[in-house]
Amino acid sequence: MSKMKTKSGAKKRFKITGSGKVRVGYGFKRHNLRKRSQKMKRQARGMNVLRTTDGNIVKKHYLPNG
Repeated sequence: MSKMKTKSGAKKRFKITGSGKVRVGYGFKRHNLRKRSQKMKRQARGMNVLRTTDGNIVKKHYLPNG
């Protein structure tokens, strides 16, 4: 049986913390930023922790070796 491979797009977008939670960057920050409010741009800095159910999907299907 062949090994399960990690999805290339997922390893660029998600990081797994030491406690097993999944961190992800905020979206809507690449272009057209003049439309976005200053508050939205400020609050979308850094990374966010996914909900448990979404994190389990990412870990099971997209990052099996992570």
